[in-house]
Amino acid sequence: MTQQPVTARRTPLNRDRVLAAAVVLADEAGIESLSMRRLAQELAVVPMAIYKHVANKEELLDGMVDVIVGEIGPALHNPDWKDAVRTRVLSARQALLRHPWARQAIESRTGRTAAVLEYMDDFIGMFLVGGFSVDLTHHAMHALGSRMWGFTQELFDNEAGHKSTADVPPEVQAAMVQDMSQRYPNILQVAMAARHDDGSVVGQGCDDQFEFEFALDLLLDGFERLHGQDWTSERAMRDRG
Repeated sequence: MTQQPVTARRTPLNRDRVLAAAVVLADEAGIESLSMRRLAQELAVVPMAIYKHVANKEELLDGMVDVIVGEIGPALHNPDWKDAVRTRVLSARQALLRHPWARQAIESRTGRTAAVLEYMDDFIGMFLVGGFSVDLTHHAMHALGSRMWGFTQELFDNEAGHKSTADVPPEVQAAMVQDMSQRYPNILQVAMAARHDDGSVVGQGCDDQFEFEFALDLLLDGFERLHGQDWTSERAMRDRG
């Protein structure tokens, strides 16, 4: 009796597998390296197989953002709104630190998926359950901005600064500092104050995590003060007549 060859059973391709592979690829090679063809190669399928699960690259990026949102801890709906908001913001930050490309993907999205809208709805709900008025919640969300996703634009870019001066001779760096001291003395004073010893835990430059939490706590303290004062915006008072 002739024995038939055993054919390896391939795991069926589905949307979740496509998105998971895209996230891994972006983690390893960067978002710039992501393409439908490259993703198909990673999954050992023809490109047309990918299009059965995501219509185009924009839909692929939407789905990848949804994966990141799914890694953020759930909203804590309890009266301790301050701890709930802080915990979720820092969970979002940890998700973005695991996936450095995610910030760019989030900023590039022009539409909002159901997962993103649910995240925003839950986030707003933490303030409302905490007793905030709709008016104060509205302004709090504006103040938080991208911080609700775990990132914000850094004023003193630590990484960029290192890369731009790493190979510059000391005498040239000294000349640059001298020029800065004459042209922009206030910027230089603050920037130099942020430089730490090479042996410190943080290293040279700003401690990005500390700066992020510092600003977040300032915002939360401000929200708490306004909430305790039953603050209402002038526009809301006008609308009430």
